[in-house]
Amino acid sequence: MNLATGFVRFSRRSGISIAKELRITLNPEELPAAPSETARHERWMRLALEEAQAAYAQDEVPVGAVIVSAGRVVARAHNQREQLEDPTAHAEMIALTQAAASLGSWRLSNCTLYVTLEPCPMCAGAVLQARVPTVIWGATDPKAGAVETLYQLFDDARFNHRVDHSGHVLENECGRILSDFFRDQRSKKLK
Repeated sequence: MNLATGFVRFSRRSGISIAKELRITLNPEELPAAPSETARHERWMRLALEEAQAAYAQDEVPVGAVIVSAGRVVARAHNQREQLEDPTAHAEMIALTQAAASLGSWRLSNCTLYVTLEPCPMCAGAVLQARVPTVIWGATDPKAGAVETLYQLFDDARFNHRVDHSGHVLENECGRILSDFFRDQRSKKLK
């Protein structure tokens, strides 16, 4: 059992090993299937959405990020630009710093970053520099998206590092929290 997540890791191989130890004959086809890639991505993105909700509650733009290594969360963060009065305090930047401290290395080559909004140029650059191999993002960013929307930094062959990426994971939920936040901000200005 993973104490951080409360989930039991179970695979066909571990199930067969346990069955052999217990002298039980199991048909491998009867063992539970591993969670699909989509289910895994959605699980971690939901944690990033929890971080986005924390940002919303602090009157910050609601973007959340989670970094996972070997099936374990090594960093969780949300935007804190207003609170810290720091223009670089994006969720991804804070999470990258936390993950590096947690793992004892700036090279995050065994990590996956989950973020509720497509990374901006600054954050995409930091991901490249940290050697993160995979980024999964939720909503597109039509004003600053540097992965797919405005720029495709992770696909640029001129960089010495490549990042696999996939977007639109829980896109509706990730987009909704942003639109709700900015609607609330506009209504506060009218009062």
